[in-house]
Amino acid sequence: MAKKEEVRGMFNKIAHRYDYLNHFLSLGIDRQWRKKLRKALLKYNPDSILDVATGTADLAIELAKLKPTTIIGVDIAESMLAMGDKKIEKKGLQNMITLQEGDSEDLPFEDHSFDAAVVSYGVRNFETPIKGLKEIQRVLKPGGVLMILEFGMPDKFPVRQGYSFYFNIILPLWGKIFSGSYDSYKYLPESVKTFPYGPAFVELLKDAGFQTARARKLSMGITYLYEAVK
Repeated sequence: MAKKEEVRGMFNKIAHRYDYLNHFLSLGIDRQWRKKLRKALLKYNPDSILDVATGTADLAIELAKLKPTTIIGVDIAESMLAMGDKKIEKKGLQNMITLQEGDSEDLPFEDHSFDAAVVSYGVRNFETPIKGLKEIQRVLKPGGVLMILEFGMPDKFPVRQGYSFYFNIILPLWGKIFSGSYDSYKYLPESVKTFPYGPAFVELLKDAGFQTARARKLSMGITYLYEAVK
């Protein structure tokens, strides 16, 4: 099975418990990471934002606080989008945020369509990351910014060892208990292990055509905030 279909099936399967598990398994820190992205994006004052691999729209809803005219979220998992639509309606944000099914590597938008693009823990799920990043670069306006939150790996003892134990042993176990899907939460640490982070991912952003790119460690390297300008 192609990675894309595997990822779609996996996220459709856990959509009903996805938000709860995100907050629970990250001890609530995921909310702080999204706030940091929002604050970093503020200086660009974007009017139009594309949220790639939007999932249940947590980041899109957070970015609504920037008061852009429009936020479009795309994802390949229709069950995740359905959950996101419910949250958007509950918060009365339907006039600002629109969700639609879409492939990160074949975005259904014209060149130079958006002031900003964001991805929250989705790039490592792209079948071909460089292709997805080039697609995002294509739909950004000149001078537009891409901001990405993605997992890394702490490098300091004992944080690295403790995090590795939690990530590889505890997280899949709790994921199975609360979502009924051990494989989905075993996939998470496996995907992080094989994905470039820090300086290596900055180089990938430059290879995708971004003029400048930089990485910022959050929570001692558990996650990174990347900022790249077209």
